[in-house]
Amino acid sequence: MAWRTDLWRNRDKGPVRSARGIETSDRGLGYAVCYARIMTTWKLTIEYDGSRYRGWQAQKNARSIQETLRRTAEEVLGATAELQGAGRTDAGVHARAQVAHLKSRPPRHVLDEDLSRRLNERLPGDIVVIRAEKAPARFHARHHARSRTYAYQISRRKQAFAKRYVWWVRDSLNLESMRRAAELVVGRHDFSRFRALDPRRPEEPTIVVVESAEVVEEGDLILIRIRASHFLWKMVRRLVGAMVKVGAGEIGLDEFAALVEGSASPGLDVASWTAPAAGLFLESVRYAERSD
Repeated sequence: MAWRTDLWRNRDKGPVRSARGIETSDRGLGYAVCYARIMTTWKLTIEYDGSRYRGWQAQKNARSIQETLRRTAEEVLGATAELQGAGRTDAGVHARAQVAHLKSRPPRHVLDEDLSRRLNERLPGDIVVIRAEKAPARFHARHHARSRTYAYQISRRKQAFAKRYVWWVRDSLNLESMRRAAELVVGRHDFSRFRALDPRRPEEPTIVVVESAEVVEEGDLILIRIRASHFLWKMVRRLVGAMVKVGAGEIGLDEFAALVEGSASPGLDVASWTAPAAGLFLESVRYAERSD
């Protein structure tokens, strides 16, 4: 540790600074350690149960995943932190692999494995940092994401243990019709009929490129998995609700196709078909090999 003698201090008026203006951490000694805090960026992979939260996004007077994680990171690092996620999941929505960037100037070097361990020791049980890894300084979890994948779980029976993570649909569903509806979703479409107006982004374009969509059966579960460049607010849940309507025979594939193209009859009340939040998971986020 190098001790500097060219430091001046003011015990009552702010941090110690050297002749070069670098802040130091000790104002109570005649000399102090000069430490230049370096901005460090981490890429965090996070899983969470969203049942108790009002979504990912920080909000006033409401518990959020983002704010809970940011405050915990500041406690661990001993410094202010910026935290942003790749996807803004809604209230009650879960994540298997949300990605966030964490930027901070900690007063000392922090090992990646120590960061994830110390975060998990302090976080509530329904939020887990799976992995923390150093990232390029300019890495941005949302802007650099190439695609996101959401999975929705529909249960064909009542669930005692998994009820917080599924939508129990009592009607008999035609899986082949639902698969054909999923095929219609793939491509570049105007999904204006499947979005809820977001007051924070009133001018958001409604064109979305869907890379893949599938409906698979796993025991008592029907999984609907959709990967796209981005998603509009409530788009996935409304797509799922419409596919269930197709599977139940309440609307035809031609009507579903018209909805996907944004040209269906306004009499189709897609908003009322919105699937419950409980069954939805942010499953993965894909990036290019380098984000710097």
